Amino acid sequence: MWDKIANYFEKYPSQAKVARYLLKYGLRIDRNRVYCGDVLIADSALARAAGVDRRVVKSTVETIKGDQTLQKFFSQLLPTNHLKNAASVMGWSAIEIVPMNAHEPGIISGVADILMRSNISIRQAIVDDPMTSEEPRLFIVTDSMVPSDIIPLIRQAKGVRGVTIY
Repeated sequence: MWDKIANYFEKYPSQAKVARYLLKYGLRIDRNRVYCGDVLIADSALARAAGVDRRVVKSTVETIKGDQTLQKFFSQLLPTNHLKNAASVMGWSAIEIVPMNAHEPGIISGVADILMRSNISIRQAIVDDPMTSEEPRLFIVTDSMVPSDIIPLIRQAKGVRGVTIY
C-alpha cells in the first residue's frame, strides 16, 4: 500500500514523512485539516510529532487534497485503539508475534488455531503493515491469560520467528 502512496511524494521526502505518519496513526484529512477520529489535530502538534516544520504539514495536506485518489484514501482513515499495553491490567494476555516474512499468508490463522484449540478467545488482533513498518509485528490480545505451555506451540506455528507474551 505504501508503495502506491509513496509515488505521490517521491519529490517531497518531508511530505512523505508526514503522509506516513498520517497512515501509521489513522489520521484523516477533511476540509484541509487533520483529524484523529473527530478530534482536530493542530498542524504544529503534528509537525512536532513527525519531526517536520508545520508548513510541511500544510503542504502535505495540499498535496493530498490535490489528488482525487489520495484525497479519497486519506479521508477514510480511522484511528484504532491498541490494547497491547493495557491487556495485563484487565487480566488479559498480549502476544507479540515476530514473523519470518510478514508477507507470508497463514501466520494469523496458525496462531488463532492454536489459541482456539486451547479454548482461548481472541479479543483483538492487529497487524503492522509491512509496507509502513520497518519491523512488522502481529499483536493478539486474548480475553484470558495465555498459559506458558502454549508458547512453544505458537513458536512452532507457520511463519513465526519469535513470540513475546505480555
